[in-house]
Amino acid sequence: MNTFDLTKYRDNPRTSFLAENYTRLLKEEEELRSLSKGDPNLDELARTELHIIEEQKKNLENQMVAILKDGESEEEFPNEIVVEVRAGAGGEEAALFAEELAGMYKKYTEANGWSFVLIDESRSPLGGFKEASFEISGKGAYEKLQFETGVHRVQRVPATEKTGRVHTSTASVAILPIRKKSKIEINPADLEMEFSRAGGKGGQNVNKVETAVRIIHKPTGLFVRSTSERSQARNRDKAMAILSAKLQALKDEEEAKKFSNERKMQIGTGDRSEKIRTYNFLQDRITDHRIKESWHNIENILGGDLGPIVEAIEENVKIKNQSAK
Repeated sequence: MNTFDLTKYRDNPRTSFLAENYTRLLKEEEELRSLSKGDPNLDELARTELHIIEEQKKNLENQMVAILKDGESEEEFPNEIVVEVRAGAGGEEAALFAEELAGMYKKYTEANGWSFVLIDESRSPLGGFKEASFEISGKGAYEKLQFETGVHRVQRVPATEKTGRVHTSTASVAILPIRKKSKIEINPADLEMEFSRAGGKGGQNVNKVETAVRIIHKPTGLFVRSTSERSQARNRDKAMAILSAKLQALKDEEEAKKFSNERKMQIGTGDRSEKIRTYNFLQDRITDHRIKESWHNIENILGGDLGPIVEAIEENVKIKNQSAK
């Protein structure tokens, strides 16, 4: 008697084909059992065939279970995220620092074999980022970078400073997971869409046709812009995915503030207004204020060697989770 429940595997597009094969094996199994009952001479042959079918069924069961488990893991830790960097206090120096942070994430992305695509940017007069957004895709992207959200502070003597005075500037980072199954419902009546020509690189088509899309969510005032795709429709889809992620992040942030004392992962609120890290160039030291740990060799870290910081935060979260159980 078969006890493996196929229902959820038939309904899932990632496992439906395997479920069909499994159903076919069940029919073959039933036919063999029926034949062997009617003819004792076929009993030995039937047992051999039934053993083979049982092995094939077990193999399909393992595949379907693994696929669904992988899907659940991807839902919790999506493989696609949007990274937003925005200059804070400090004028041009803040914009230059924002660009350095973006470069750090790009190099870290490349080291992990992920993809890094510019979605939109707004530059300052000296070339730094007033704000910019990027799409990172790759296995483990959100799991590794989820705790980068917050205010990053830099202390150094800017190249434009003639008196040698140390400046303190800030840039904020937001990590937005793009989930395949969004829990946020967006009313089309709450949206305002604008279309324009995409600037910068991308070829004649991108610059001459109104492919860039800007979507404003009127109830919250949130807006997103996508210019990376070659068609208006694809930029609209990407902008909607980012807007959905932003609205979910806003909701999660509010919930985290309400129940911060009850949360297992006391690593921060996930609020982009929370100061999480200081980059002190004079002392060649980076300090993460949430776990009270420091690292040296700023140039290497800004060059993409972010692994030790990411791993230390992951370990800290793991310890806090275990102690909270």
